[in-house]
Amino acid sequence: MIVPGTLEALGLVLARTSAMVLAAPLLGTGTTFSGFKVGLIAVLTLVTWLATGSPTAAAGAGALEFSLLAGREVVIGLALAFILQAALLTVRVAGHLIGHEMAFAMSQQVDPASGVQTPTVTHLYEVVFTLALLSVDGHLWIVRALSESFVRAPVGVVGGSDGAVSVATATFGEMFAAGLVFAAPVMVLLATVSVVIGVLARAVPQINVLEFGFNLRVVAGLGGMFLFAPLLAPAIDEVLTQLLASLNSGLDALEVSRG
Repeated sequence: MIVPGTLEALGLVLARTSAMVLAAPLLGTGTTFSGFKVGLIAVLTLVTWLATGSPTAAAGAGALEFSLLAGREVVIGLALAFILQAALLTVRVAGHLIGHEMAFAMSQQVDPASGVQTPTVTHLYEVVFTLALLSVDGHLWIVRALSESFVRAPVGVVGGSDGAVSVATATFGEMFAAGLVFAAPVMVLLATVSVVIGVLARAVPQINVLEFGFNLRVVAGLGGMFLFAPLLAPAIDEVLTQLLASLNSGLDALEVSRG
């Protein structure tokens, strides 16, 4: 016999898990088979329900109250995914800056994960970051955060999240700043190349500045990316550290709202 409130509470767990899986990079986005997403959501829902679920959490909830509870779960799931998306924003900012300075903005491809046009350099940095994230089991951090969120903010409770807005703002700002630092070495090199091109254009007017400058920017950019490649390791390590800290801060904000 099913305990009253079991199906309602399980549905709320499913709502939070689905929102997180579908919105988080590596888990739900991309060109993966949709059956994989359904299976992952089902497994995570079942495991988290068995570990932290409570049948009495949503017992006796009416249609309107249940809708509010479900909406809260979706928001929490999207908030967890936002933190991982913010970390990915770091390398996207770096790639866009470098690609634009290298005049690679004209050669863009459609990113199947986001459905938008992505410069080649940005795509390269995203692949490197993804491999680094997988190498340290970073994809499991978000899963652990999901499980911990049910402990800190159990289902069946309507309430705000004290400090959630400030955590989101701080996370976005820190990741954006990290993206600028991520691209700084190559950007400084390309800025120097721009100065050299300007000097040559004034000193030798016969030079086709457009063609010469385009080729020089590409060569300097690729050379700079190769030359400063060893600096990617500490930069990515710093981004991953900030990602873990942001997940902890987000969970702390949920725990405060609970009281």
